Amino acid sequence: MSTDLQWFKSSHSSEEGGNCVEVATSPHAIHVRDSKDLTVPALTLSPAAWAAFLKRAAV
Repeated sequence: MSTDLQWFKSSHSSEEGGNCVEVATSPHAIHVRDSKDLTVPALTLSPAAWAAFLKRAAV
């Protein structure tokens, strides 16, 4: 995974720490990580898998 990704914090995460999910996009993948523990590898999803996740999460 590229180290030059631009990560965005979830709008549901607070600035006070706690539950912090970050997402970065690249042309062929969506990367998701827990910003509290950057030693854990990010989850990498295809754009189709990410779209399916967002569709289900919005229900």
